Amino acid sequence: MVREAAAEDLDALLQLYLYLHEDSVPAHDDHLYETWDHMIQDQNYHVIVYESDGRIVSSCVCIIIPNLTHEVRPFALVEYVVTHEAYRGKGYASQCLHYAKEIAVRENCYKIMLMTGSKKPETLNFYRNAGYSSEDKTAFTQWL
Repeated sequence: MVREAAAEDLDALLQLYLYLHEDSVPAHDDHLYETWDHMIQDQNYHVIVYESDGRIVSSCVCIIIPNLTHEVRPFALVEYVVTHEAYRGKGYASQCLHYAKEIAVRENCYKIMLMTGSKKPETLNFYRNAGYSSEDKTAFTQWL
């Protein structure tokens, strides 16, 4: 079942992020809880999860960004697409991305942007099959 994350999903989500690029779970301190509370209360921030057998096994984040161009239509940014390694290849991440697209359409976004650090052909094909193109834009990142 695909849905938006709830407050009680924090620990499960942090465990899932270990399959993304994290090497440890952050300290459970006030900063973590304040950040999580801000994320789940922000109307433009959507943490999408796929739950299988009561366990969160896949997720992505969809952020709606207000905009003054394209007839004052917002755009969406999708980040942190991840699936637990034991659940890959079952379409769960695709369902999360589809849910993100539904949010973007509902919010009248004119585009969805997604970047990946992966160079693996299977990962790039996964995003292409989900409707994303790497042909029309060039992405740059500056790490801070």
